[in-house]
Amino acid sequence: MLLVFDDCVLDLDRRELKRAEVAVAIPPKVFDLLAYLACQRERVVSRTDLIDSVWDGRVVSESTLASHINAVRKAVGDDGQQQRVIRTMARKGFRFTATVQVAGAETGTGQLSSDSNWLPDGAVLPPPLADKPSIAVLPFVNLSGDREQDYLADGVVEDIIAALSRYRWLFVVARNSSFTYKNRNIDVKQIGRELGVRYVLEGSWRNAQNHFRVTGQLIEAATGGHLWADRFEGVMGDIFKFQDQMTENVVGAIAPQLEQAEIARARHKATESLDAYDYYLRGMAQLHAGTRDSIRQALPLFQCAQEADPEFASAYAMAGWCYCWRKVNRWMDDPALEYAEGVRLARRAVELGKNDAVALTRGGHTLAHLAGDFHGGIALLDKALLLNPNLAAAWFLGAYLRLWHGETASSMTYFERAMRLSPLDPELYRMQAGMAAAHLFERHYDEATAWAEKAFRELPSFLLVAVVLAACHAFSERVSDAQRAMDHVRKLAPDLRLSNLTDWLPIHNPENLAILVDGLRKAGLPA
Repeated sequence: MLLVFDDCVLDLDRRELKRAEVAVAIPPKVFDLLAYLACQRERVVSRTDLIDSVWDGRVVSESTLASHINAVRKAVGDDGQQQRVIRTMARKGFRFTATVQVAGAETGTGQLSSDSNWLPDGAVLPPPLADKPSIAVLPFVNLSGDREQDYLADGVVEDIIAALSRYRWLFVVARNSSFTYKNRNIDVKQIGRELGVRYVLEGSWRNAQNHFRVTGQLIEAATGGHLWADRFEGVMGDIFKFQDQMTENVVGAIAPQLEQAEIARARHKATESLDAYDYYLRGMAQLHAGTRDSIRQALPLFQCAQEADPEFASAYAMAGWCYCWRKVNRWMDDPALEYAEGVRLARRAVELGKNDAVALTRGGHTLAHLAGDFHGGIALLDKALLLNPNLAAAWFLGAYLRLWHGETASSMTYFERAMRLSPLDPELYRMQAGMAAAHLFERHYDEATAWAEKAFRELPSFLLVAVVLAACHAFSERVSDAQRAMDHVRKLAPDLRLSNLTDWLPIHNPENLAILVDGLRKAGLPA
């Protein structure tokens, strides 16, 4: 459906805006705001209406709303002085005042109506895409031949919907909406349009003689392209334990795939069309890479996300965590200044994101590392896991805090849980490095070496990995390997000494510290 006004054409189906026949780059949330105002043009729309309809009731500051209204005016060639298209009604809200003509874009007739109340018969305005990735989880198809087993498949899907809803960066369509497609053969592109989602998760269920097989497919709704597919098999015992296992497997697999798909989308956007979430995603891509240069590039991207949305808790948290990662690899140029900035950002993230598991996870870990508040950091990560028990980052960063605090066995359990939850995670090398350090402290030198080598293949510049390898080779009397590893340590951190290890890693357990010091002394690290 096309809405034609002034010199603009707003295509609601293709989510495109043209002004004077020229395409206008417009962020998704600004498009949603413009479309809503245009479709509500016969009435004054209050700020509450806008927040409820366009932001799904999320808390939005006056400055954020004002900046989006200004962006809409700029996109259509209006401004706050002329107010030809959008008029501010003092103490009431806003009204779309331009004369609108409507055409059915799909018919290609070009026939317009000048009656601003008129919509083509049967035309339904599709819901706007959320300002974050959105997904519908469809009922799984029961292939077992027993209709009475539908409740098992439906229970798994309901749990998946609930688990995905814990990711605050993800908009998940409610069960009542997605289950309207049960037993209906409808193309996912149509489902995407009707529900206003970018992604659809569909699957099937088969159960025979107490053995089950569940398959799942993650599909990009606009193109029908497959982003991920997998199957899970097992023996069904306790039904609730089984459903929990399936939920963990599916959610743990697709959450990183969704994030990577969104990162790819953000990378292909023109710079002038980026909004807060796009900047955040570009920053995440650099953060996952983990190199010194990529972290340097990530910080200004997270800062842009904060400027675009001053209440975006995760953007502050990730920026703060970049400083934590710089400390872990001895990359800081001005430690005192960078410690202070990292702590400031982490505290702001925790303040804004009291119910945001991602913000609490990165913020808590940063406060433990940079402010020395280990008990407070562990408490914040524990709260993050209560909010989202499927968040792999909360498990592995909580594992690190427990490891440095001396709870080695507990940390290994946490690392294992993180890797089981997210086996294809872009941060897997960080989990592997943690397992390597834990096995070193347990004096399992062969296991520690194996884990460290896996992480080293992904990121050779990770200082912790290089140090663990040097110590393990030395303890195992692999002299030449220890020498090569120590040469690499010196290249990564020329100023690292046995005397300043605790300035670098906050190892609180004296026995664990003694093991590391002994291993590095044997490998040749100077005192």
